[in-house]
Amino acid sequence: MIIGTAGHIDHGKTTLVKALTGVDCDRLKEEKARGITLDLGYAYSPRAAGGVLGFIDVPGHEKLIHNMLAGASGIDFVLLVVAADDGPMPQTREHLEIVELLGISRGAVALTKVDAVDPARLAAVRFEIAELLAPTGLAGCPVFPVAAPVGTGVAALRAHLEAAAAQGAAREAGGGFRLAVDRCFTLGGIGTVVTGTVFSGRVSVGDGLVLSPPGRPLRVKSLRVQDRPGESGGAGERVALALGGIEKAEVERGMWVLAAPLHQPIRRFDAEVRVLAGQPALRHWTQVHLHLGAVDVPARLALLTGDEIAPGGCGLVQIQSERDLGVLAGDRFVLRDAAARVTLAGGRVLDIFPPTRKKRSPDRLALLQALADPDPAVALALAAERQPAGADLARYGLNRNLDPAPLAARLGLTVVGGSAFAPARWRDLGEKIQAALAGEHARAVDLPGVERERLRRLTLPTLARPAFDALVGQLLAAGSVSQTNAWLHLPGHRVHLAAGDRDLWQRLKPLLDAAPHNPPRVRDVARATGYGEEGVRALFKRVARLGEAYPVAHDHYFTAAAVADLARRVAVLDGRHGMVRAAALRDEIGGGRKVAIHILEFFDRIGYTRRVRDTHRLRGSPEQFGGA
Repeated sequence: MIIGTAGHIDHGKTTLVKALTGVDCDRLKEEKARGITLDLGYAYSPRAAGGVLGFIDVPGHEKLIHNMLAGASGIDFVLLVVAADDGPMPQTREHLEIVELLGISRGAVALTKVDAVDPARLAAVRFEIAELLAPTGLAGCPVFPVAAPVGTGVAALRAHLEAAAAQGAAREAGGGFRLAVDRCFTLGGIGTVVTGTVFSGRVSVGDGLVLSPPGRPLRVKSLRVQDRPGESGGAGERVALALGGIEKAEVERGMWVLAAPLHQPIRRFDAEVRVLAGQPALRHWTQVHLHLGAVDVPARLALLTGDEIAPGGCGLVQIQSERDLGVLAGDRFVLRDAAARVTLAGGRVLDIFPPTRKKRSPDRLALLQALADPDPAVALALAAERQPAGADLARYGLNRNLDPAPLAARLGLTVVGGSAFAPARWRDLGEKIQAALAGEHARAVDLPGVERERLRRLTLPTLARPAFDALVGQLLAAGSVSQTNAWLHLPGHRVHLAAGDRDLWQRLKPLLDAAPHNPPRVRDVARATGYGEEGVRALFKRVARLGEAYPVAHDHYFTAAAVADLARRVAVLDGRHGMVRAAALRDEIGGGRKVAIHILEFFDRIGYTRRVRDTHRLRGSPEQFGGA
């Protein structure tokens, strides 16, 4: 369990931690000289029942709130320290507000310096503390009178902390590893060391990680867990990582060390926010200081609901940071004013992939409300039901730092190519495909059907190709849709060549079949057969409209069977090399490089491949050409 102190300056937080652990958290020369805590301090103490209690001692001065926040974001249990002679003071209240905004509901009060007051004063301060805590999540928590320098009450407080650690549920270690860096230093013979609280996942010696947002790859050379040597550490523990591949100067407080798949620097995220009752309303485009993890960065608020969020009220906002952040859904944050003097509000991250359009639409706001639900299945079910192109499982899993596959299976979703669809949504898409075909048949009765890529755009342009191909495959298998060469059409739709055209095509087609990968051009066919060049050209155009031939280049027609075979060969080359070059296709089919270039440029034009510098990458599927 990680215990964090909170409270006004000079109320005895550091002295109390030393009495509980034997460790003086004031490590800086200036702290010792001035007698006040300036930065975060750390102490560890073994538990009688096994394990370790970790303490983060925070500064109490109002000008050092940014340091206090850097430590408070990673604690499980708050030890609110109130001096009996002063009672609750301004920083007592602000620290308590911060604890509330961070969602920390477990804690105790240490009523210090009880040896300096009489019983009447002690009773009065107890009453003030009870009033202060009444409207918070710490209402009714135990109060322990202590005089740390002489040891009064320390044993009872220590016993309570041990019991709380035994009773508290350990943080789930699921998801990828994330550690919020709050300190970095160099040790002789070891190198760069970073410390912080593990937010999720586990880490072991030898793991490869990433420093985010910079994106620097790292390697864990060794680690300490709760100030003890260890081979691995996990969520809810204080961990020190000795890292290879990076220098101390490259690391700053507020960065994250995390598993590579979680590296997703962002500057915008959607969140729910609660404004403190004693602060002014938050209005659109308010400038604030955002404290999240151990980072402090200027940001602005874009309200998603209403014109303002009233004091004591809650609302949905989009937060736009001035620099890249490492953020995931569920992270807690605190907002202070532009001058960083007053704590205004706080909240929880909901979505790190906010849309650029329609961010205030009813569907979007409904999804944000679902994302606020602690059960991750609620939002996934809604997204799969309402998002026309399905829920993006990779994004959803990254946003929540979880594996979405078990959730999708539990909900009975149709999962294709990384997209998840509610059963009703999947059926609707099938009906849209059939409706699009019917509309095209009515519009162009002389066309045999619709090319696969065009049909995808007519159905839903944002629908991913794997999902569309799977849907078409189901419709073909069910007999609801038919395919003739590269054309998709409804089963009853038929277009035929005129009898004369069919006879002439049957005479000319063998010339194309004789050299399927480099057939003769129109003029060569006309010269070889004695037919007029214009007549041959017009025939090939009509045949191409029916999908029995393709104009691969100007006046250069390939049969449908030849194009299907070429599509399959291109797919094989792409699978083998990760791309296709003209030279490789030339070697595959024989003939000259020029015709190979024409073939690949044709596939680029129709969307089967895409040009990447001097290579071509597969985009479509050979099935779109029918007989492949």
